[in-house]
Amino acid sequence: MNAQPTTTKAETSASGPGPQTGQGGLQAGLKNRHLSMIAIAGVIGAGLFVGSGSGIAAAGPGILLSYALVGMLVVFVMRMLGEMAAADPASGSFSAYADRALGRWAGFSIGWLYWFFWVVVLAVEATAGASILAGWIPAVPQWAWALIVMVVLTGTNLISVGSFGEFEFWFAGIKVVAIAAFIVLGGLAVFGLLPGDADSASVGNLTSHGGFLPHGPGGILTGVLLVVFSFMGSEIVTLAAGESPNPRRAVTKATNSVIWRVAVFYLGSIFVVLCLVPWNSDALIKKGSYVAALDAVGIPHAGQIMNVIVLTAVLSCLNSGLYTASRMAFSLGQRGDAPRAFARTNHRGVPQAAILMSVLFGFVAVFFNYKWPETVFAFLVNSSGAVALFVWLVICFTQLRMRGIVLREAPDKLVVRMWLFPYLTWATIGMISFVLVYMLTDPDAREQLVLSLLVAALVVGISLVRDRIAKGRNEDAPTRP
Repeated sequence: MNAQPTTTKAETSASGPGPQTGQGGLQAGLKNRHLSMIAIAGVIGAGLFVGSGSGIAAAGPGILLSYALVGMLVVFVMRMLGEMAAADPASGSFSAYADRALGRWAGFSIGWLYWFFWVVVLAVEATAGASILAGWIPAVPQWAWALIVMVVLTGTNLISVGSFGEFEFWFAGIKVVAIAAFIVLGGLAVFGLLPGDADSASVGNLTSHGGFLPHGPGGILTGVLLVVFSFMGSEIVTLAAGESPNPRRAVTKATNSVIWRVAVFYLGSIFVVLCLVPWNSDALIKKGSYVAALDAVGIPHAGQIMNVIVLTAVLSCLNSGLYTASRMAFSLGQRGDAPRAFARTNHRGVPQAAILMSVLFGFVAVFFNYKWPETVFAFLVNSSGAVALFVWLVICFTQLRMRGIVLREAPDKLVVRMWLFPYLTWATIGMISFVLVYMLTDPDAREQLVLSLLVAALVVGISLVRDRIAKGRNEDAPTRP
């Protein structure tokens, strides 16, 4: 029998006048402005700032089509997730829905895989942030900076969900303002309204260096593999909505705004980069795409400015990653798929044990990164690399089943609907499956996919064994007269 998602007190009182707390419930401490900023900046990771250069080098200006294709996938997946989350806000989001629609094995497996993904991200981002801080203050060793960053953000998550929301509001706000300013300044430079090298700032850069697709159509697919993982995190708002005063309204608003967020922040900023700097410029790799673009505009100290922005993006990712991992652990604990201690909250409505366990594994991963970066840590990173695509697939299959469940049980809650259901859902499944198969053609991506599949098979196997053992116990239990 499939486990039913447990409703927290915060969720049942979603329309109440203020935050609610309870022994077993989260606190509705996230304000509307917190969720709005989390929704706006949830898709903006440090990878956009530091990793887009390699994508541009691989696909040329055609990288815009790569971002557009992946962005379209994200829009469709978020629409499906928004449909389910608006109908039934839950702390475990897609994991809780998979539990109900596909079976307990599915909720268990995708929940733990998602948790694993984010605790590895904690280590990656902590190391990235520490390298920037160590460059500014070299007297403090890099490992110490990683420790300091992790401890500070753990503290913000332990204090209250409101403190997490406040930190994320300002971190995300800086990212949004930075990209908006970049697009405006870059746009002015492209049209000759700012001083700079007139030859390097032109829309003509999109076609004048080997054409729009200098590596052929295959470059678009290669670019997809390089940019797809920078979109991970857009689903965080559906987990956070359960700790807001009005979860349904928050999810609906976030789902409806995802199209312009992808269009402006990804396509808009990459378009400006390609117009300011030729795609085959060495500066895109050596300096990073955004630093090279700022240099072309003539902004002094562009490298240091971008380091500040990247550090902000890293801290934002760390903050939201710890929050996301802990809430997924909380949901797993509620459903009996993790230790029950994970589902307990303190008097501030914070799942303390879930947070501490998540950050503990994050610390262990940081240690592996410093001790065995090329072996153990490389395995952790690669074995979690394709989890984003697995999550999106599970969301698609879950929505196929959940639509019927919601229509049967509470049709009035279907306030967000996936377009052209079920055809667009199946088309999205096909696109994600194609990307997974195409990963086998790239050596680096192939290793990520194979290791991720092995870890996924292990987790699914554990889930099936647990279910079989539990079923056997129930059958052996004596029946009371």
